[in-house]
Parts: sequence; structure tokens; C-alpha cells
Amino acid sequence: MSLRDVQEADLEVFLRQEHDPEASRRANFPPRERERFMTHWRENVLGDPDVFVQAILAEGELAGNAVAWTEKDGRRFIGYWLGRPYWGRGIGTRALTLFLERETHRPLYADPFEGNTGSVRLLEKLGFHRSGTVRHGEHEHVMLVLTE
Repeated sequence: MSLRDVQEADLEVFLRQEHDPEASRRANFPPRERERFMTHWRENVLGDPDVFVQAILAEGELAGNAVAWTEKDGRRFIGYWLGRPYWGRGIGTRALTLFLERETHRPLYADPFEGNTGSVRLLEKLGFHRSGTVRHGEHEHVMLVLTE
């Protein structure tokens, strides 16, 4: 298990992972068409010096990514995405533990879809605490915060 900087070639893998129907359903995040996805990643993620993003490697394979960014209101958020072959193997826990050692800003927020119980549990295991809920469109998300 390791982290490294995201490379341009990684984006194709991330796009395929986002288009996995089960992953999209669990995250309650509709997949973007290719050009919109690539533009977002190149401009808003890789092109923003405030964004911290790392590729997640499991046994040398690109498993997903973890990212931290600052919202307009000043709150810093974390998000992550793992490809389905890497679910349920402890990879997310180990990867986010490493990521949180590098992303030291606190408080740090996360707002997973309430139906994504695996993600909520993972974040709580890492020390995030529930601080309420937030709606994104028609769906409720759990607001979590890490203060230490």
C-alpha cells in the first residue's frame, strides 16, 4: 500500500472507476462524460495548487485516489474513490491513514452519501465524527469532521 502523485495516465483509470455503475450508485455520484471528467481533473484538481491529491496503489496497481480541497466557505474537505476490486480489503483504511498523515489541515470535513455505509464507517474508524447532515440535490449526506 502506497501513495504517490497523480500522473496524467491515471485519469483514464479514474474515469473507468467513476463509470462503474455500482460505485456510482453507492457514492450517489453520476458519472461524467469523458471530456467533462478530464477537464475537471486537469483544471480543478491537478491545476489547483490548493488541492492535495494522491494516487492510491495496492500491490503496485492503481486502486484509486484521495483528494483534499478547500470550499468557498473556507472548510477543507476530503474525498476518495476506490475501484471496486479494492473494496472490502482494508485498502481504503490504510490509504486514508497515510493520506491523513500528509494532509494535516484540521478541521477536515467529509460528506459521504448516507447510503454509502461502508464509506461512513471507514471515515468514523479514522476519527471523523458526525456533525449533522447536508443535502446535495435530493439526497442526504452525512457531515463528518476530523478535528485532531
